[in-house]
Amino acid sequence: MPYFNIVAQSNESTVVTEYKPQEKHSDAYQSEAELEKEFIRLLQELGYEYLTIHKEKDLIDNLRKQLEKLNNYCFSDDEWNRFFNEVLANSKNGIVEKTCLIQEDYVQVLRRDNGESKNITLIDKKNIHNNTLQVINQYAISADEGAAHDNRYDVTILVNGLPLIHIELKRRGVPIREAFNQIDRYQRDSFWAASGLYEFVQIFVISNGTNTKYYSNTTRFNHIKDANSHKAKKEKTSNSFEFTSFWADANNRIIPDLVDFTKTFFCKHTILNILTRYCVFTAENMLLVMRPYQIVATERILNRIEVANNYKKYGSVAGGGYIWHTTGSGKTLTSFKTAQLASKLDYIDKVLFVVDRKDLDYQTMKEYDRFEKGAANSNSSTAILKKQLEDDNAKIIITTIQKLATFIKKNAGHSVFDKRVVIIFDECHRSQFGDMHLAITKYFKKYHLFGFTGTPIFAVNAGVSKNPTLRTTEQAFGDQLHTYTIVDAINDKNVLPFRVDYIQTMDKEPNIDDKEVWDIDREKAFQSPERIRLVTDYILTHFDQKTYRGDKTYTFNVLQNIADVASASGKATIEEIKQKQRISGFNSIFAVSSVDAAKLYYAEFKRQMAENPQRRLKVALIYSYGANEAETDGILDEENPEDTSALDATSRDFLDAAIVDYNEMFHTNYSTDGDKFQNYYKDVSLRMKNKELDLLIVVNMFLTGFDATTLNTLWVDKNLKMHGLIQAYSRTNRILNSIKIFGNIVCFRNLQKRTDDAISLFGDKKAGGIVLMRGYRDYYFGYEDTDGKYHPGYADMIEELTTKFTLSDERIVGEQKQKEFIVLFGAILRMRNLLTSFDEFAGNEILSERDFQDYLGRYQDLRDEWKNRKQGGEKEDITDDIVFEIELIKQIEINIDYILMLVKKYHDSHFDDKEVLITIRKAVDASPELRSKKALIENFIAGINEVSDVMIEWRSYVAEEKERQLVSIIKEENLKEEETRKFIDVAFRDGSVKTSGTAIDKLMPPMSRFGGENRAEKKQSVIEKLQAFFERFFGVGK
Repeated sequence: MPYFNIVAQSNESTVVTEYKPQEKHSDAYQSEAELEKEFIRLLQELGYEYLTIHKEKDLIDNLRKQLEKLNNYCFSDDEWNRFFNEVLANSKNGIVEKTCLIQEDYVQVLRRDNGESKNITLIDKKNIHNNTLQVINQYAISADEGAAHDNRYDVTILVNGLPLIHIELKRRGVPIREAFNQIDRYQRDSFWAASGLYEFVQIFVISNGTNTKYYSNTTRFNHIKDANSHKAKKEKTSNSFEFTSFWADANNRIIPDLVDFTKTFFCKHTILNILTRYCVFTAENMLLVMRPYQIVATERILNRIEVANNYKKYGSVAGGGYIWHTTGSGKTLTSFKTAQLASKLDYIDKVLFVVDRKDLDYQTMKEYDRFEKGAANSNSSTAILKKQLEDDNAKIIITTIQKLATFIKKNAGHSVFDKRVVIIFDECHRSQFGDMHLAITKYFKKYHLFGFTGTPIFAVNAGVSKNPTLRTTEQAFGDQLHTYTIVDAINDKNVLPFRVDYIQTMDKEPNIDDKEVWDIDREKAFQSPERIRLVTDYILTHFDQKTYRGDKTYTFNVLQNIADVASASGKATIEEIKQKQRISGFNSIFAVSSVDAAKLYYAEFKRQMAENPQRRLKVALIYSYGANEAETDGILDEENPEDTSALDATSRDFLDAAIVDYNEMFHTNYSTDGDKFQNYYKDVSLRMKNKELDLLIVVNMFLTGFDATTLNTLWVDKNLKMHGLIQAYSRTNRILNSIKIFGNIVCFRNLQKRTDDAISLFGDKKAGGIVLMRGYRDYYFGYEDTDGKYHPGYADMIEELTTKFTLSDERIVGEQKQKEFIVLFGAILRMRNLLTSFDEFAGNEILSERDFQDYLGRYQDLRDEWKNRKQGGEKEDITDDIVFEIELIKQIEINIDYILMLVKKYHDSHFDDKEVLITIRKAVDASPELRSKKALIENFIAGINEVSDVMIEWRSYVAEEKERQLVSIIKEENLKEEETRKFIDVAFRDGSVKTSGTAIDKLMPPMSRFGGENRAEKKQSVIEKLQAFFERFFGVGK
């Protein structure tokens, strides 16, 4: 029953409550040009001014005019040139610095001609309708202006003259991913060119008319320290299609069509609100654009505060409410943004943002500090909290449940209890919340209480409570203000579905039902030595298959100084040093029922790995007291990551011994004592996120609130249910890349009924089909869905492949047939990626390894051929409606070690085994990484003689060849030798050749700046040669 009956409310909501799509969309605008024309017409209807600007000079003239209008000030020419060159077009600034100008430092100081200073606003965030919106199209930038290629952009939205939103369109029927790839090329080739104004773009929109998505400019940004200059490396950032989002209405219905998207997303107050209120620039220098459901939740809370204020309903449950947003959907970001905006309300004195102690880790502190300087601190003393509560300037305070409880207990009658306070709980399902709630409502007089949860407590999963009036989330917080369930999140591809395996470990294993009493004897049976041995053996046997270790590799930003970061105390900030590396597979958590079980399993893992070192994994163990099984309501008991004093001596000694193993593995110095245990907890957390640990054995720790994108598998030997089950499963379903397509759950207890019950409670009755993956037979043989649509299986696809595209045909002739092959083989790669994690798939691949490599070689040939056709300047972009599964090809990676092993085999056969040469050729052709090294490998094989060690010979050959070819490029292109060698060293260190910015100019020979096109051509020729050199030698000869 809602507490307010609202008759009317503001129509200035950023996200429309319910959008009814336009019934018939015009079929007349199929071509890209007509789609663009229609889009611009719609924007003009919404009040955007259309300008015919195609060149930089006109863009800069308009920018000056708009900033003069916004600031009610007329620049002199000298002032404008100074402001433009020092602030807007400063060559030292890249995407990150320019994003900072828009998001944080949007008021800049102008040095006037008379020596005075004047504030110049780039964007008005207080009165958003003071900002001017204009639209331009077909803006061109050329190689003469420094770009790598001539580029022409589709549509750009100017805000006060600055290009802040860019839209790339493709004709209907072309995959939207092509528009994404096009923007990627622009970021690489030209956004930084000339004055670099296009690096101000905050939001990108991509559309093919039918589907439209948006994403931020720094979707996956990371900065790598340049050891020489100590400056952050500026690099392209939006390189992961997985992080693009659909726009939606408040009921989470997506709005994909360009016409509908334009009428909602580009509505003036919506787009200006998104730019000025709902973007978050993080401590990691990443710009996050909040998703529609996050914006709705934030505005519903602000609206509730406003209404409760008008009705004087603060100080009661009516003045608050709760947000149900599923685990993994970004609740913390939403809740903190809400805190930030609530703190700006005139009548609110303080906003308390309350988190659980274990969630206030180093990373979160850093984020909070970015929002509000000094708001978060991890000091366990309440003295700092008291000081902040007494400081009128401290509007937002981040604290832990534990510290707030201590403060209330010790400070009865404190003046803060009479202030207008908004209290936001980041996870309002916590088990210790009941007592905390009573204390807050007893002492604070004028509070608004809000909670965020991924798994609310309803009557059905409420269990027993000391206070019957606080059993459910609604009783504690009030109305449910917005909902975004696990089904919504999976449909939106914000989290992954789960794949659950139930592994029988006993002859008569019960389907665990709540009606049965789970007694001590039954738990003992589950801890029998033979069962522990079998479960451990299963994990070690299937680890590589479930986590793709040794099978699939991808690039990941790896933290280099974990021990320093983990041991940083209090307010000390340690700069994180990150570096891109290729890593193999994912990692996992093993959830067990008790501390005793954890000890048994850890000892068994050590024993089995010692017996068979080939199965060795990096295993760690953590617990802090004898946590119980899940409570009756399914909530997992809290374990304290700061203190092990509640452990009995035997358990503590065992944990100390396990930490000694950990110290040996990572050269650290932790123990179960005080700070050393806290730092151990932090270190384990960071190494899990870094994928340095393979398997972490836990009782309850890390099963709620812990996010690691590299984690894909949860092994379960524990009675989970309801809330605790969904929380634990959700550790595995964070999106990372196209290889990680589901969260793997392997249950050694029959939790099927509990899994189904939890999913229907926190999703809906039909949720099972969306939240859980299908079985092996469906993917292998095909299946019909509930709508009667048939989905072909792996066997169907292979049959079509071998019938239509036989390997006996030398090549695939005709563009249409080539397209069909690319689409079919791409689908096979995706299906193989999915099936690999099923035990049954091994030995049932149908294609032999060699035939598969042959098909892969053809797929690669077509990719290269089509790429070259495109560069050849064909009028129609023939790759528009084809998407190559590049990331998946890289997974079937043949590395250089494998090739050298074959070369050694060939060498050992005294060069007689010609079959080995064929295997080498096919393997090289099948690998995107090795194709660029083909000539290098073939020349080595041709020149190899009777040598004692092939590996030593290879290293020496690569070193000589690398030096010879680099000298040749320097001579041919007349490059500066010292600068070129430095440039190449940096490229090999960072894993890529930097083509943007001025680095490449430093090694170019002296040329007249008025050489125009010749200079640009020369620069392009040098870039291409150095790129080819880098690809040929990167990753070989180590």
